[in-house]
Amino acid sequence: MHRRAFLASTLAATFVPQSLLAQSTENVRRIGWVTAQTAASLAPYIEAFRQGLSERGYTEGRNLAIEYRYGEGIDGRVPELVRELVRLPVDLIVAQGTAAFELPPLYLPVVFVISADPVSSGFADSLAKPRGNKSGLTLMAVELMGKRLDLLKEIVPNLRRIAVVGNPEHPGAHLERGASEETGRQLRLTIDYFPTETREKLTAALAAMADDPPQAISILADGFAVQNRQTIIDFAMSKHIPAISGWPIFAQSGALFTYGPKVADSYRRLAYYVDRVFKGARPADLPIEQPTTFEFVINMRTAKALNITISPSLLVRADRVIE
Repeated sequence: MHRRAFLASTLAATFVPQSLLAQSTENVRRIGWVTAQTAASLAPYIEAFRQGLSERGYTEGRNLAIEYRYGEGIDGRVPELVRELVRLPVDLIVAQGTAAFELPPLYLPVVFVISADPVSSGFADSLAKPRGNKSGLTLMAVELMGKRLDLLKEIVPNLRRIAVVGNPEHPGAHLERGASEETGRQLRLTIDYFPTETREKLTAALAAMADDPPQAISILADGFAVQNRQTIIDFAMSKHIPAISGWPIFAQSGALFTYGPKVADSYRRLAYYVDRVFKGARPADLPIEQPTTFEFVINMRTAKALNITISPSLLVRADRVIE
């Protein structure tokens, strides 16, 4: 009986499809995803990241496992979430947004996506030379500040004075402010800068603008601006002035237009860094990348509410129009 059972099991193993044998022995890579934000706020970007991994041959449940940890907007949670991921363990940490600045000391490689300037953040000596065990992508492209103001001037030809709202604690914000002021000089615009790193500072800035309204508001995109975007945009609408920014979420929330990186493309590109690290590359040998694809989004509902005419030639140039 035992001999017959042994022969049967041997024959069964002989005829197991090779694909199933490969799957059973394939090494499973484990990614630890950490963010200070909520799951809902990042859902489309996580899907883009997973798509990028799939395009490179990684399939969850076969050769990939992703452990997600969310800070849910609660200050100070990221370090413990990272330590929890390390204990599981995982092979690599993907740090999203401000979580990249809150990591405890790690021996694991880190891939990040941030909205800040990596050099100002201390993550790199230059984009080509990341420091330590971290590399990844930045959404910041300072040169786009001028393009946004050019577009605004084209839409509002009599534009003379703009308020720029930004968080001075966001690494690289000084570069965006400088680019705004330089473009302002070229276009003969007065740029009034309002530092808004806290809710209190934002409230004070809006109160100052209410006393002496600008003709438009340019919002420097970062996590704080995203969290408070509706407050700023609602204020602009109440004063009958347009607000503009760099990320599509602002146009979706009522800004007149946005021009900036295709954010989902950057999250898809994160998979390239993960793949390279899994194949043996050191993060320090992987140059940090800036956005390479861009998106122009116009909110026509806002344009109509503000009695602003968008020319057909500009509408044709838009990647997306919100009706």
